[in-house]
Amino acid sequence: MKDRIFENTITEPADFVFDQRVVSVFPDMINRSVPGYGTIVPMTAMLARRYARPGTRIYDLGCSLGAVTLAMRGAVGADDIRLVAVDNAPGMIEGLQRRLAEAPDASAPAVETRLEDVLDTPIDHASVVVMNFTLQFIEPGRREELLARVAHGLVPKGILVLSEKVRFEDPDEQSMLDTWHHDFKRSQGYSDMEIARKRDALENVMIPESLARHRERLARAGFGRVVQWFQGFNFISLVAFR
Repeated sequence: MKDRIFENTITEPADFVFDQRVVSVFPDMINRSVPGYGTIVPMTAMLARRYARPGTRIYDLGCSLGAVTLAMRGAVGADDIRLVAVDNAPGMIEGLQRRLAEAPDASAPAVETRLEDVLDTPIDHASVVVMNFTLQFIEPGRREELLARVAHGLVPKGILVLSEKVRFEDPDEQSMLDTWHHDFKRSQGYSDMEIARKRDALENVMIPESLARHRERLARAGFGRVVQWFQGFNFISLVAFR
């Protein structure tokens, strides 16, 4: 379904929420809003295939409708793997459960879906944890707590795939990347009004941070090497090694 949520000029402005309206258009919304999303999903699955270990778990924290969960399920060939998909939006989990029921695969790893806040999710014996555009919606004061719990729950040489929208410390660079991102969204069919209304709705909900800040926090949380493998304008993806 086409994302037309911010077309309506009559609707009073409000903070962005992952309600049923968003759930119904989410695949269209994220593909038209995040440059490179169509690359991030299969490459995350590729990384999961390389680093998943038999007898461990793979977590998709903030899984939404499960694009990454399903990609990893199809890619991971290690024995005795369990995928755990977590989201706090009922519509997202219900949508993922429908997709799993529509495409059963007895040979693929089992998928456990959890309707809960990722801040409440215990991470246990994990070889891969994925947070694709999730941390930016967590209250900044609790981000390190979450990352430390992830690091503690990873087996040695396990990885965290962390994808985020970032801000840039140089104001000119920030302005340039914002302009390019808006150009991208226009190229995807969004109007200037839709771009502005969505930006306003996200202002108090999604709080991007600098790449340097992410790296510092990951180090404090217990991760070793951090590799940036992707950037599309304001959006980056990192692999952090335990």
